[in-house]
Amino acid sequence: MRSENLGRTLLPKRLALPVFASDAISSVAYAPDEILLTLAFAGTGAALLSPWVGVAVALVMVVVIASYRQNVHAYPSGGGDYEVATTNVGSRTGLTVASALLVDYVLTVAVSVAAGTAYAAAALPVLHGHEAKVGVAVVLVLTVVNLRGVRESGRAVALPVYLYIGAVALTVLVGFVQRMTGNLGEAESASYQIVHQPGLDSGLVGLAGAVLVLRAFASGSVALTGVEAISNGVPAFRKPKAKNAATTLGVAGAVSATLLVSILVLSRMAGVVYVDDPSTDLVTASGQPAGDAYHQYPVVSQLAHTVFGNFMPAFYFVAVVAGVILLLAANTAFNGFPVLGSILARDGYLPRQLHTRGDRLAYSNGILTLAVAAIVLIWAFDAQVTRLIQLYIVGVFVSFTLSQLGMVRHWRRLIPTQVDPQRRTSMRRSHVINTVGLAVTGTVLVVVLVTKFTYGAWIAVAAMLVVFVLMNAIHHHYATVRTAVALDDDEATSRALPSRVHAIVLISNLHRPTMRAIAYARAARPSVLEVITVGVNPDDVDQLRTEWNQVGLPLPLKVLDSPFREITRPVLTYVRSIRRESPRDLVVVYVPEYVVGHWWEALLHNQSAMRLKRRLLFMPGVVVASVPWQLESSARTRNLAEQFDARPLPGDTRRGLGGPQQ
Repeated sequence: MRSENLGRTLLPKRLALPVFASDAISSVAYAPDEILLTLAFAGTGAALLSPWVGVAVALVMVVVIASYRQNVHAYPSGGGDYEVATTNVGSRTGLTVASALLVDYVLTVAVSVAAGTAYAAAALPVLHGHEAKVGVAVVLVLTVVNLRGVRESGRAVALPVYLYIGAVALTVLVGFVQRMTGNLGEAESASYQIVHQPGLDSGLVGLAGAVLVLRAFASGSVALTGVEAISNGVPAFRKPKAKNAATTLGVAGAVSATLLVSILVLSRMAGVVYVDDPSTDLVTASGQPAGDAYHQYPVVSQLAHTVFGNFMPAFYFVAVVAGVILLLAANTAFNGFPVLGSILARDGYLPRQLHTRGDRLAYSNGILTLAVAAIVLIWAFDAQVTRLIQLYIVGVFVSFTLSQLGMVRHWRRLIPTQVDPQRRTSMRRSHVINTVGLAVTGTVLVVVLVTKFTYGAWIAVAAMLVVFVLMNAIHHHYATVRTAVALDDDEATSRALPSRVHAIVLISNLHRPTMRAIAYARAARPSVLEVITVGVNPDDVDQLRTEWNQVGLPLPLKVLDSPFREITRPVLTYVRSIRRESPRDLVVVYVPEYVVGHWWEALLHNQSAMRLKRRLLFMPGVVVASVPWQLESSARTRNLAEQFDARPLPGDTRRGLGGPQQ
């Protein structure tokens, strides 16, 4: 796709919602599980508090959504939290936000895919024990889909997202109707009692109970993940970009909050229980452990089985779409990570390769980087949601809090300069909203750190620190290189030109590649031209002298002595001597090379030339010129490439190598 076709990839709201909000919407499929699982440590009765924990999470979500709507309007360029924090607080704060978001995007893919494989295993028991392999395969598929382009990935995930919303909403509505008519049954897990964990025998009473409730709230706050993705993806929306992004953000928040609270309320009505290890944490009425025979399914699957009863197609439909949406929820990160990586690369904090778009106008290198990191996490944690979830959410609330701090400073800076009373009132309202957002997200961040740090959140914090240090190091390197290669006053004038050009042609035999290298060197008209060989074997040197005299070239052949049979060192020593005698001379070393067509031929040729070139590249004032000679085998590779002119290889069009324009 040509660069001018970028406008065709912009998304309408109906596609932007599944692309950027699939993570936020789908997280309600595992956030209830984490709330119930945490409260279960205090026994069956503690689950009565789960709807209220859900309400607290929903209230925080409303505040965060309202705050981010201000972000979207104020900073529609796509920098999101990173741009807000950098502009209003400082570069180090912005880099902290960026490191938190990068780690969070990787965790989004890992957690979403792991949760999706859990739902898939609920519908297809044959997948039990193979979740990690399935997760890796899903990440690879998502990678290929996203490499095709943003619009194509949006079309791929749109239908599953809307089916998921409809399926969960239908489950909740039918369940509430059954409850009102007295027809709602009990979940299968309701027949089991939860074993109290040590220290929580008295339930939620006391300090231990209060901490447990805070842990449940922190775990349920995963429902807020993905909110920041829309503020990072504003450039991908159709015009008016900021308005469409704010509308999409509001719809995503309303859907997520409603579904989260509804699922928890219906779970309480149906008596759903969810524990860490059902084989030991659940007991029957007679006190017998549930054992390995009992398979614990996610909360939404349990609700679907309870609500739809014997109508198994509905149960399987809910389980399948929930699993699919969780797998596709990772698509949010595949859109957010590459865009943020591109902005950071533009600012010199990440490798510049992440800033360029691929052949389909997607940030291909960022997509591949995210995929590799997510696969490593999924495999390392065996695709277990309970283990991965402990790493999650910390980075989200770090970015939330620092972003809101930046917005508060943004409004404080602009309000005094605004003369329009109506606009000034609007700014003050936004300032209040962001101030409340700062207070709420900061409080939640403290709760998350205190309650989850020792349970694995420290790994995410350590990862953020590593990314922060790495980005600083990359930025320092680029700054150092930029300073080193900058022109000074002398170099901007003709005085920067070398006084003379001293050309050296390296040869070992007298053949056609050698003659081509000599011809190219003579065509450049250097001030001095020498032909040099290294005398490793006296017999070979004598034969080369004889052939040289027979050809009759008007150039002397100089032989460098090599008593230790080395090739590289004598050449380097000779070039250094030239540089010492005339420091302002430019030395150009011509090296004949074979162009081969098979990988194994590369092992048989050019090895000495490669070693020599690597050493010469580190010498100042020296230029290495490779003179290619195409062997017959290289014609096969060239012919194969010409056969594909009608179907150019990836990157050919972008690199100007021909092929039809799309």
